[in-house]
Amino acid sequence: MYKYETLVPEVINILRERGTEAPFSGCYQHPVDKGTYLCRGCGLPLFRLHHQFSSSCGWPSFDDEIPNAITRRMDEDGRRVEIICARCQGHLGHVFEGEEHTEKNLRHCVNSLAIEKVDNESVQDTDEAIFAAGCFWGVEHLFAEYKGVLKTEVGYSGGNYPSPNYETVCQKKTGHYEATRIIFDPKIISYEELVKFFFEIHNPGQAEGQGPDIGPQYRSAIFCLNPEQKKMAEKVITELKNKAHSVTTKILDASVFWPAEDYHQQYYKKTGHAPYCHRWTKKF
Repeated sequence: MYKYETLVPEVINILRERGTEAPFSGCYQHPVDKGTYLCRGCGLPLFRLHHQFSSSCGWPSFDDEIPNAITRRMDEDGRRVEIICARCQGHLGHVFEGEEHTEKNLRHCVNSLAIEKVDNESVQDTDEAIFAAGCFWGVEHLFAEYKGVLKTEVGYSGGNYPSPNYETVCQKKTGHYEATRIIFDPKIISYEELVKFFFEIHNPGQAEGQGPDIGPQYRSAIFCLNPEQKKMAEKVITELKNKAHSVTTKILDASVFWPAEDYHQQYYKKTGHAPYCHRWTKKF
């Protein structure tokens, strides 16, 4: 599934305009633990962690790739070999041979903004969902523990103000929701199951916010990345209403997802606290 409508301009510049991020500016320069690197544009697994090595070049480096994940073509400069995602054709970087960094004598030089890492070494494909259900701390905390979820990220979506931050969103003038982006393994968990879980961890009947958090940024919404997700969201809402539950949740087309500040990410895991307005209640 292609996700370009949710990407910030800096990422679009890499994937679509063949841009290059500044050296040493990315977050994936050195291997740190287990995992798989995905294409940021479509979620296709590209590299395993054991392919990565530290090259001191300023960009993530890999001496191998997952079979059939990468396509090579001559760069427009006529000198370098460009590497792109085999599925969405997003620009990743370039590949170089003969540098003798590793025994494979190969270096995929990749932009950090073109990829993202999940802590799973065998995933074959991924999918994405975006939900808003009040304070994103609690939403992320509960989804992060759910089966099949590979990664969670909190941010701001649904608004019309470029580059929002927590301060501007809290002023209630940007139109953004506090949202949670979820990367999941579709072989383990379905989108329908995630939608149902979303409705079980908050009160979709509360229109003005969630729990004690009142304001437009705390409203309930599902951001759909394709017609199939929209159809499924509508199906689950109908099922919920048939069970006599009130639902004020908006179904919206996915728009740019702006990642929140670092201190908001995995907030409850960092602090050791527990969610104050989100808990699981069986509804299905």
